[in-house]
Amino acid sequence: MKLLVISGGRHPYHESTPVLEGFLMAAGHDVSIMEDASILGRSGDMAQFDALVFNTRRENVPDFGDSTLTADERNGMKDFISSGKGFVCIHIATCVPQDWQEYLDITGGGWVSGTSFHPPYGQFEVNVSNPGHPGASDVSDFTTNDELYMNLATRDGNDVFITGTAGDGTYPWGPDRAPTHMPAGTFPLGWTRQYGEGKVYVLLLGHDGQSFETPGFQKLVLNGVDWVTSKADVKAPV
Repeated sequence: MKLLVISGGRHPYHESTPVLEGFLMAAGHDVSIMEDASILGRSGDMAQFDALVFNTRRENVPDFGDSTLTADERNGMKDFISSGKGFVCIHIATCVPQDWQEYLDITGGGWVSGTSFHPPYGQFEVNVSNPGHPGASDVSDFTTNDELYMNLATRDGNDVFITGTAGDGTYPWGPDRAPTHMPAGTFPLGWTRQYGEGKVYVLLLGHDGQSFETPGFQKLVLNGVDWVTSKADVKAPV
């Protein structure tokens, strides 16, 4: 498949995107990597791609310049997906810009700056909660080094297939590193949904190069690309 990967932003993409490109190409995909997102607003250029992969943070964060998508880029992205093309959204790429709440309609959920949080980066187990889901094909529970996202904004209609469980804890958080209580629970780490005629695959894992090197993570991404570019119908969550 011909894939457009949008990278860049406030995260260690200099580590993760080369790993992503490597295993996508090893699987036989034709991969184009771009940090300039202006192509999203050019429908003629976008028509060549089968799917869009976001390994990027496109939110206006004061210490990283204005990386927010323009109106043309947002509309082009919406048209691309809703017309029947695929979208794979990785980790903080789900981050919801304050002025674009409609992004949640595409992703079904995402990180909200100032509201969402996670325990310190570390090792935890990823659990396959729906083994029959195409996203979990040939994937068993595995251990990874990553961030376990909590307290996200979500929409109805997500078909969750992997989760992570964390115990109760209090950790330094935010710009002032204030002690923040993070309640115990089981949290979604991956789901699918439909946007218009297109298929959307969200994977909340994938913070850095080490996370991307995890075989289970790589298989999840490859499953996502296969699923969003297939003609199989989207199944509503039970």
